[in-house]
Amino acid sequence: MDNAIIIFVKKPVLGKVKTRLAATVGNEKALDIYLELVAHTLETVKEITADKFIYFSDEIDSTIGYSNIPFYKALQRGNDLGEKMKNAFTDVLSNLYRKVIIIGTDCPGINTELLQTAFVKLANADIVIGPATDGGYYLLGMKSLQPPLFKNIQWSTSTVLEKTIKCCKENKLNYHLLPELSDIDEEKDLVHLERLMKQVRA
Repeated sequence: MDNAIIIFVKKPVLGKVKTRLAATVGNEKALDIYLELVAHTLETVKEITADKFIYFSDEIDSTIGYSNIPFYKALQRGNDLGEKMKNAFTDVLSNLYRKVIIIGTDCPGINTELLQTAFVKLANADIVIGPATDGGYYLLGMKSLQPPLFKNIQWSTSTVLEKTIKCCKENKLNYHLLPELSDIDEEKDLVHLERLMKQVRA
C-alpha cells in the first residue's frame, strides 16, 4: 500500500470534547455532535484505498473504528498539536508509505472524493493543504517529513494557514490548496453540520 491516512481523534468523554461548543449548547449535546462528526469521518475514510491510522489524544478507545476494516491505533505524542502531527507523520512515513495525509474529526464537509483528490495532487505537489474558513486547515498531506511546517505556529488560531503557506514558500515546497471548508468549533458553525445531514437524508 502506497497511501496512508491519519485521523486525529479525542476520546469521547463528557465535558472533554468540543469545549467551545459546549459553552453554549451544553456538554451532552456537544458530545453527541462530536460522536456524529467522528462517525462521519470514519465512514468517509473507510472506502479510501489507503491504510488507516487513528491517533488518540489520551488513550486508545477500542470502540472507535470498524471491526471488519483494519484501523491501526496509536497514541498522539508531543507537547502541542504541531509536535503531535510531526510525530504521527514520522511514524507513518517510516513505514515507507509514499503519500500520507492527516485529518481531524471537526470538518463535516470532508468527503471521499476530496480525500482521493488529496492523494492525486500529491503526485506533483510536495504538500497538500485543506484550508478551513477559520484560518486553520482541515487536512495536511506530504510525501516526506517536512519539520518546518510544525514549528513556530500558534495552533488553533486564525494564522495557522497563513504561516503554513509562508513556510512552504520559504522552504521552496510546492503546495496545492484543496477547497475551503468549515470546521465545527462553535454553535454558529452547526449550520454546516445541518447541511451535511440534509444531504445524507436526501
